[in-house]
Amino acid sequence: MPTTAAPSRSELIEHLVRTRIAGEVATPRENNLAHYRELANGNRYYWLGVELGDRWVDEQDVLAVMSERCGVDGDPAHRQGQDTIDPDLTLEALDRAAVLLRKAAADGQRVLVATGHPGGLLDVHAQTATALQAAGCELVRVPLGLTADEGVVAQLAGVAMYERGATLWHTHSPAPMAEILAALPQEGEALPDLVIADHGWAGCAAQHGIDTIGYADSNDPALFLAEAEDTLAVCVPLDDHVVNPMYYEPMTAYLLHAAGLVTA
Repeated sequence: MPTTAAPSRSELIEHLVRTRIAGEVATPRENNLAHYRELANGNRYYWLGVELGDRWVDEQDVLAVMSERCGVDGDPAHRQGQDTIDPDLTLEALDRAAVLLRKAAADGQRVLVATGHPGGLLDVHAQTATALQAAGCELVRVPLGLTADEGVVAQLAGVAMYERGATLWHTHSPAPMAEILAALPQEGEALPDLVIADHGWAGCAAQHGIDTIGYADSNDPALFLAEAEDTLAVCVPLDDHVVNPMYYEPMTAYLLHAAGLVTA
């Protein structure tokens, strides 16, 4: 990994490709196309809380957006084997996300951070939450006792997650975020100004009209479509669960440095 706290653009691109966060990623082409097809066929599991209506019923249209915004191979004839995420698109999205983080800090915004991928992205989100709070943002506290999908909504290290059976679960569901957004007004609390999340947590928040930064893999097209429709503010393309979560540390350092939240 880069030895500097905040790598340069070229250092980070090299790192993303080497660790397969971007470049030739582990998610196979067959899996990507299957998810695009399911979304186009109206399977709401793949909508991640975004209301897509009948606007994306052709999987080739979905593929075109994924090629443009994520960097997967845009050739419809490529049906199996290796697929890609463009690391330049990852960097460009991180830069756009940094603008929103900088504004959140300057304005002292209320921020909610959440993840459906605790095994991969928890530390990315936790470091972001800590940096924003240190810069003067108010981290939204999740009301106690919220349940969803036969589990509970937990909050650790400033990050909301789904817990079931005393274990943090990987989930694509928008239900936990929906529970939070419904409960906050009932508790006399304002909704967040900014949400930083992934999977259904991000899609649900964006669908509620909240400025949202979402991280998404090449097989999670809904958030990229939401960005294309200006429902989601920023979608950062990346493999969201590489073999070692520490591989995301240089990316997080780059993001926080670009946002002015760290100086190193």
